[in-house]
Amino acid sequence: MKAVFLDYKSLDQDDLDFSALKAVFSDLILYPAVQEEEVFDRIHDAEVVITNKVMISGDVIRQCAKLKLILISATGTNNVDLAQAREQGIVVCNCQAYGTAAVAQHTMALMLALSTSLIQYDRAVKQGEWQKAKQFCLLDFPIVELTGKTLGIVGYGELGQAVAKLAEAFGMKVLVASLPNRPVKENRVPFADLLAQVDYLSLHCPLNDETRDLIDAAELEKMKSTAFLINCARGGIVNEQALAHALRQGQIAGAATDVLSIEPPTEGNALLANDIPNLIITPHSAWGSVDARQRIVQQMVENVEAFQKAQPIRQVN
Repeated sequence: MKAVFLDYKSLDQDDLDFSALKAVFSDLILYPAVQEEEVFDRIHDAEVVITNKVMISGDVIRQCAKLKLILISATGTNNVDLAQAREQGIVVCNCQAYGTAAVAQHTMALMLALSTSLIQYDRAVKQGEWQKAKQFCLLDFPIVELTGKTLGIVGYGELGQAVAKLAEAFGMKVLVASLPNRPVKENRVPFADLLAQVDYLSLHCPLNDETRDLIDAAELEKMKSTAFLINCARGGIVNEQALAHALRQGQIAGAATDVLSIEPPTEGNALLANDIPNLIITPHSAWGSVDARQRIVQQMVENVEAFQKAQPIRQVN
């Protein structure tokens, strides 16, 4: 089978092994990145197309008579017209749970950085403050222990559970939220009640109509002034203007996010202002360990091999 990977550089930083993926195809063409208007020219004679973020529209799919399989080298499927693929009998498979360990680790790293004022202390040393100190150490910024603190988790799938396990290893008490307007499940806490109890709030739910702006001004006001917010889910779950205001006003102690509502933030973002205190932003990199990215390659190999046996796995259409 001839295969085309439309944007392999979104996955590979010259640190991945594609040999197993190449082995399952008679021909694999790797493009670093393809613009949407170039897609048809690149894939018109391919049997398999691989995409991470490049859009494969219904119009393009209709024109690709040889296309049999679309592999998404990610979990989200919004960049492929699933209905048109289904109509033409084209199988679409994604990758799943490849980044659980990486994102859980990143979540804890952000939590620890906030708790220890890590970035502030690093900056102080590089600015010469330690060198001018009258004693052996600097204690200019607050340091908080995780042990004994309460972590609230919103979204208790595989990722939320992985974070809970790590947090418990630090001696934290874990509460799981029940989303608003849903029946409260056993061993879960109503969302509004949870907000007032937690020292840390970590988001791991999908972005949809139910969760958009889930954390807004009213929710931030319910949190303790000593609480921290961590978002390694999706940017739109938190109202960014409201969070910027809450941090400036000291309504919560700090926040860290790996995601923004528009990525990359080419036209700016409320959270990118340089006067927001105790905010850490990482560039949607939580998932991106070399281990997780290699796991995506392996899952794509598995998806192809299963398709070739007429027993597709991870099929989404």
